[in-house]
Amino acid sequence: MTDPLSSWHRLAGGCVLLDGFHALKHAVRFGAEVPVAVTTDRRAALVLAEELAPDVRDRLDALLTEVPEETYRSLVSRPHPTAVAALAVRPDRQDNLRALELPRSAPVVVLDQPRNLGNAGAVVRLAAGFGATGVVTTGTLDPWHPTVVRGGAGLHFATVVERLTVEELPRGPLFALDPEGEDIRGVKLPDDAVLAFGSERSGLSAQLRSRTDHLLALPMRPKVSSYNLATSVAMALYHWSAGGGASVP
Repeated sequence: MTDPLSSWHRLAGGCVLLDGFHALKHAVRFGAEVPVAVTTDRRAALVLAEELAPDVRDRLDALLTEVPEETYRSLVSRPHPTAVAALAVRPDRQDNLRALELPRSAPVVVLDQPRNLGNAGAVVRLAAGFGATGVVTTGTLDPWHPTVVRGGAGLHFATVVERLTVEELPRGPLFALDPEGEDIRGVKLPDDAVLAFGSERSGLSAQLRSRTDHLLALPMRPKVSSYNLATSVAMALYHWSAGGGASVP
């Protein structure tokens, strides 16, 4: 049997950390290649699988290797309460880029120069839940950072996640959320829309704003300054999924 510790160190540089049971569960469920997975309590992890993810229980049974707690803690910077960790092969970038191309049956979410890793992870989770085509970030934040993957609960493997420049954004009608825009409730968002959201502090960059086809505003009570980024994405995706209003020419 291959030593999980040596396999971990050999693969760590080229793989994505799956931090916790739920991240591993979702990654396996959506077809991730997982070369190594460890836990401090194999029996407890499989009981959790039987309760929460019976569809992948047998695959987790084949994957998980029990290791001492000291070994587990040496592999992760912040131990997860479920004491499960794994490495997964990141999806091929060219395959992801092809998936973002037209025609598309669901929107692409763009986070324009986001700053908060946890917010980015929450958006990936939302996009996967709504069946969006993918999440694209611009700027310096790595959408595959371990903290983002942890926040996304491993659902990076259920949707496309990539970092691109504004010039590289996928084609399609670009709708950007901005307080100065038209009320989103009167607009029907097409399935091939690109939905852009500005950073938590500074909003849309001038570069992205210049490429925008339509500015849209979320309903907001006067004197309330803003919504959390993930909340804004959730509202827009719900509006799209519910059918919206009149089509934009």
